[in-house]
Amino acid sequence: MALPCSFSVALVLLSCHYLCCLACHLPDTHGLRNWRVLTLLGQMRRLSAGSCDHYTNDFAFPKELFDGQRLQEAQALSVVHVMTQKVFHLFCPDTSSAPWNMTLLEELCSGLSEQLDDLEACPLQEAGLAETPLMHEDSTLRTYFQRISLYLQDRNHSPCAWEMVRAEIGRSFFSSTILQERIRRRK
Repeated sequence: MALPCSFSVALVLLSCHYLCCLACHLPDTHGLRNWRVLTLLGQMRRLSAGSCDHYTNDFAFPKELFDGQRLQEAQALSVVHVMTQKVFHLFCPDTSSAPWNMTLLEELCSGLSEQLDDLEACPLQEAGLAETPLMHEDSTLRTYFQRISLYLQDRNHSPCAWEMVRAEIGRSFFSSTILQERIRRRK
């Protein structure tokens, strides 16, 4: 199912400008890739939410990491990097048991890989991260993704379990986009 038009327009506007002011000066195409990842996640929907009601779960997304109020610019960049890395590892292993259209999955993995390349090209020391330990934030995100992985295992990687995870990742990835927009607006 495609994202509603107004939501897609909002994503385009956010993504086109949200990274222009981050310390590492990520390329303009990075924002477009983020929008593309969100669009692909929406297109990957295969089941209606109602058909998977018995699979609902609260993965305890760490909203506090993405509120944009307590994180400095360099910390936010690190959180975005870890988030993108974990989404990549969740959806793009060598042997995925996910029930997705392979073309969409390959596009998603390619877009995430390009985003990671952009983020890894940004020297974190120049962004001020050398003085700012992020052990808590990193640990919190790792625990969140571990809960998601265990959920999939417990549900035998069923199509409904993957649908719940796809929807959850779409929401959390959107929060990552919003965090980046908040950081850009602070400047």
